[in-house]
Amino acid sequence: MNTHETVARGASEAPAREGRILVVEDDEAVRTQLRWGLCDRFDVWLAEDVDAARVAIRSGRFDAASLDLGLPPDPGGPSEGFRLLEELLAHDPAMKVIVVTGNSDRQHAVRAVQLGAFDYYLKPVRMAELALILQRACRLSRLDREAFGLEAGSPDAAEEIIGDGPVMRRIFDTVRRVARTDVTVLISGESGTGKELVARSIHTKSPRRHRPFVAINCGAIPENLVESELFGHEKGSFTGAHAQRKGRLEMADGGTVFLDEIGELSTPVQVKLLRVLQERQLERVGGREVLPLDVRVLAATNQDLRRAIQEGRFREDLYYRLAVVRMEIPPLRQRLEDMRALAARFLERFSSEYKLRPRPFSAEALTAMHLYTWPGNIRELENRIKRAVIMAEGRRITAADLELDSQGLQATPTSLKVARNEAERRVLVEALQRHRGNISQAAKAVQISRPAFHELLTKHGLRADNFKAVEAKAAP
Repeated sequence: MNTHETVARGASEAPAREGRILVVEDDEAVRTQLRWGLCDRFDVWLAEDVDAARVAIRSGRFDAASLDLGLPPDPGGPSEGFRLLEELLAHDPAMKVIVVTGNSDRQHAVRAVQLGAFDYYLKPVRMAELALILQRACRLSRLDREAFGLEAGSPDAAEEIIGDGPVMRRIFDTVRRVARTDVTVLISGESGTGKELVARSIHTKSPRRHRPFVAINCGAIPENLVESELFGHEKGSFTGAHAQRKGRLEMADGGTVFLDEIGELSTPVQVKLLRVLQERQLERVGGREVLPLDVRVLAATNQDLRRAIQEGRFREDLYYRLAVVRMEIPPLRQRLEDMRALAARFLERFSSEYKLRPRPFSAEALTAMHLYTWPGNIRELENRIKRAVIMAEGRRITAADLELDSQGLQATPTSLKVARNEAERRVLVEALQRHRGNISQAAKAVQISRPAFHELLTKHGLRADNFKAVEAKAAP
């Protein structure tokens, strides 16, 4: 079984007595040793590299993991192991990760603990000792889940957030850090970047996860109804108020309220919201009773609120009350390293949803997706792939199926700087496509040095790995 494609179950399918563990180890002999040495006490899953580990964590919750820091494509260094450690902890903060490494790598193990690893274990492996560490880790993992309401099987919105670049890894880390607190968070970013998804992830990783998550689009509510929608109203408080009604904030009591497009609120409503945040209580419209309120507030905007403050459209005191922690979600054009993973997820989802045979993307379609600037961000990518899954007639999904024909991919550039950046990115993508992700050959083809090529890849959010053997993967 190729664990790069799938994940190997433990030798026993019986329910685990101690817990469910993931073993990430690139050495086949060590993997086998750990599997047979642990499967009598644990439900053991194996992964030989980062990709296989990602497949594993999508299969369900793990109580603990043993992680070898030296993983392909850098088995001699700790970079892949550190990256996977951050991903595992961001995906499931209650999972306990034990770093298993050689004596010469002790300093790396200490750093891993500083990054959040539960413990480290130095090779050679003594199975009885490692099993005791894993047993304790699984037990503490279950206690953490009980303490913070992270029971097995509960939905986790973070599973839908896809990202492998440095910016998204920082976002995952921020989500993990703020989730266990009640701090207010202001999430900013262009429309379609996934701000609500990030808010839901914070909620589902928090102690409030079993209480309501109430999302409010402040820009979609008519101005004359905003106050009533947010704070509720009493019977007879205005024309049409035929009965008492709870507001969205009151409906979220005990849970989380997500205020999307917060910049659209009028000044009077901003004043009342500020009072609610400060005093943790509210009054319904037309009411005299002061009601205690226990909610965690998350807000989002696609506006520049600092400019809105300067223009007198947004209260500065409310801004600082909301923006205790600020998160900036990057547009898709700045995280193209995640393009293929996002596209693959949408392709799989819609093919299954509409019960259609999955068609691979053609090499032309993949190139077109990397060249397009995605003004509608992830939402636009999702909609284009949905349409392509339904409408495509060939054996592959083409650029035309995505309505990304090679002609007219880009709108007319708005400035010389934008035009230069788009032309530069197009050259990089075409060179990587032509040379199947080989950086040395691609750099030579465009007549620049390899370090300069790397700098440009970073600038444009591109990863050479996304172009390796594209044509072979796209073949039927």
